[in-house]
Amino acid sequence: MKVLLIGANGQLGTDLHKVFRNAGDEVIPRTHAQLDVCVPEQVESALTESKPEVVLNTAAYHKVEECEKKSDLAFQVNATAPMELARACERHSAILVHFTTDYAFGGYSRNTPFEETDRPAPVNVYGASKVAGENLIAFNSEHAFVVRVCGLYGVAGSSGKGGNFVETMLKKAAAGDPIKVVDDQVLTPTYTFDIAEGVHKLIQTQKFGLYHLTSEGQCSWHEFTRHIFQSAGIKANLSPCKTAEFFSPVKRPAYSVLGKMKLRSLGITMPTWQDALPRYLKEREGKKASA
Repeated sequence: MKVLLIGANGQLGTDLHKVFRNAGDEVIPRTHAQLDVCVPEQVESALTESKPEVVLNTAAYHKVEECEKKSDLAFQVNATAPMELARACERHSAILVHFTTDYAFGGYSRNTPFEETDRPAPVNVYGASKVAGENLIAFNSEHAFVVRVCGLYGVAGSSGKGGNFVETMLKKAAAGDPIKVVDDQVLTPTYTFDIAEGVHKLIQTQKFGLYHLTSEGQCSWHEFTRHIFQSAGIKANLSPCKTAEFFSPVKRPAYSVLGKMKLRSLGITMPTWQDALPRYLKEREGKKASA
């Protein structure tokens, strides 16, 4: 396949590039500096020049606290731009793969995984803007995969967030800081390499639509942190706490685990979050050794 990758140097984009390239696909990587999805002329030019069969869009405005203050920008990047990108892909006969979030949920109580058929109920601007993008793509494209993901971490880190949760916890432990992590927010941490492999398989099916693509299982942030230290062989001063103990202008879902019935119906399975973390740590060490 010939693939145009938008956001190629980001956390997810880096692993998408790796997986698709290793599969023998021709990947045309574009960073934000090279292609701004909010500029239709740049999108049109990129599609005209590269003539891709598939467009992978990882561009997003995901700083959740900033989104509350800059809602216009959040909706432009996360909703309007994906809509225009979907329209452009239709004109150029390209499949669009767009990534969205578990923050589509949180507005009603739940303790079992959300499926794709469940009603979205975002509780913050970021989530609302991403749900708007999901709907606008659905209204404007018949050849798109909209992929909800959750709790991402990858070796490239997240440029917009300054690393990722795993790296933040490891740095705190190395500094000897006391670490308090919430145990009342439940999710599914997911390794971006596994998402990239799942997406590659999903595209082959040509079964377009909305999918949940995360690791299997669920845990609290505190449980995940404990597993990080155990897997890394680190002793840390870790204790649980409640969300209410931390002031934040942004409400976050207490439970945002995504079920994967549609994915499984296609014969695509994902590893557990417990299996993924040691593989991430191994790749991370390999990257450090080769640096």
